[in-house]
Amino acid sequence: MELKKISPRITVSPQITIEDVEAIAAEGYRAIICNRPDGEGADQPSFEEIEAAANAAGITARYVPVERGLVRDEDVAAFGAALDEVQRPVLAYCRTGTRSATLWSFHESRSRPMAEILAATKAAGYDMNGVARRIANGGKTPTDTGDAHFEVVIVGAGAGGISLAASLKSRKRGLNIAVIDPADIHYYQPGWTMVGGGVFDAQTTAKTMGSLIPKGVHWIKSAVAAFEPEKNAVILDGCRVVKYDRLVVCPGLKLDWGKVDGLEETLGRNGVTSNYRYDLAPYTWELVQQMIEGRAIFTQPPMPIKCAGAPQKAMYLSGDAWFRRGVLKDIDIQFMNAGGVLFGVKDFVPALEAYVEKYDATLNFFHNLVSVDGPTKTAVFEANKPDAEPTQVSVEFDMMHVCPPQTAPDFIRVSPLADAAGWVDVDQATLRHKSYDNIWSLGDVMNAPNAKTAAAARKQAPTVADNIVADIAGRSAVAQYDGYGSCPLTVERGKIVLAEFGYGGVLQPSFPSFLIDGTKPTRAAWFLKETLLPPIYWKAMLRGKEWLAKPERLKVAAG
Repeated sequence: MELKKISPRITVSPQITIEDVEAIAAEGYRAIICNRPDGEGADQPSFEEIEAAANAAGITARYVPVERGLVRDEDVAAFGAALDEVQRPVLAYCRTGTRSATLWSFHESRSRPMAEILAATKAAGYDMNGVARRIANGGKTPTDTGDAHFEVVIVGAGAGGISLAASLKSRKRGLNIAVIDPADIHYYQPGWTMVGGGVFDAQTTAKTMGSLIPKGVHWIKSAVAAFEPEKNAVILDGCRVVKYDRLVVCPGLKLDWGKVDGLEETLGRNGVTSNYRYDLAPYTWELVQQMIEGRAIFTQPPMPIKCAGAPQKAMYLSGDAWFRRGVLKDIDIQFMNAGGVLFGVKDFVPALEAYVEKYDATLNFFHNLVSVDGPTKTAVFEANKPDAEPTQVSVEFDMMHVCPPQTAPDFIRVSPLADAAGWVDVDQATLRHKSYDNIWSLGDVMNAPNAKTAAAARKQAPTVADNIVADIAGRSAVAQYDGYGSCPLTVERGKIVLAEFGYGGVLQPSFPSFLIDGTKPTRAAWFLKETLLPPIYWKAMLRGKEWLAKPERLKVAAG
């Protein structure tokens, strides 16, 4: 007996036996629904036999048979009616469990987001992407033709998506490109650290999406529900199907606030803030200005996260503000890091440790935030140190800056494009998908082992653009990405440690050391971050002007 729980209320399984029924009842199930027609297999018990065993065990049984490969609307309605008639939790079964999972997916599509349905069924071991298109189209039978077709479809209009669209247009002006993104506003997210430090106004980090989509590129303002890479199709919410010759996937990642108990309820109040949200970064600065004594906690979740230095950037800028006001001696700064090091590239750690000492901050490694009680201003961390049993530590605070746990978006994690960890599976040099030759990915959502930063996307977009244009011309990949990422660590107002590195932590400075030594705090790096990078982002990167981002030629190994 192989029980696969989809939700607390329903579990599905392959064919059960009469002997299994008593154990099913002992597991706490109150009903069984059979979705396999009698006589389908020579060795299957009849529903009548299963029903008799269920009655003897004190649970209910219902018969909703469905032919293999043919789930009709009336079958879904019958399944829903059966669910309404019985007590839960319910076990539904068929030959493999797939039909039962499919029925549940169609039934739940009326009230539950598709990405959530796909995530739940995938977690139970069932791939429902084959039914996603039908669900997305309101239960109608799908066709092989789409509502629109483009030479290149880009999913996501963040830093990577818009930069790529612009880079492609600069190389091949007549290319028919569509960008899919439901957002009205595009944000310069690297600026939010500066907002939380009182340097930028939040409004300067936002522009309308329509003003940034490159001229001649179609903007499809919709969310993606699922992918059918075998049919070169992207399924959108709202019953539309977009077909493509080549696809690029770069929707960013998901900030999983809900993974920390109580966090969503207290964000923006009770002294709990985060520079990872546009509307909360100003609250960070408000709290910093108000604070004259007490404890300030800064958290960092397990990797991967975007801009891995951002949690400590908030700490340094806050500490600097308190230092300048003369109140730092009365403030207890605690950095709670789920990882085991201050920064992943050791060359930059000495400079950072000097500022940790300056601000008298306490480093607490292997501490992961699991819950927050806003009204009592108490945070609970799981301390999971090597060679020690996990323990829970409760810490009171007056202010807490939270970096949320982060994952790939649900519709990515449950798609055929994802690896086992849920990230888009690409070759780390060419950024081409490992299984689908006409699909590429860039930005935070793909699984190359680089830092997830806007600076990384700035280098990745021209690489992907060159390789797509080469592919259109019938040639092999011509460009490679070397893992470049940049993290300007704002250690104090007016100085930055400009961490630039590639795969394996190899240092990749953009400037000579006499101008900017990336391993030391410099005013030149601050000038770059505060004054130069925002216009470079808006007026160069997003317009396909590849300043310090020219693609590196692909190195071909000798054969």
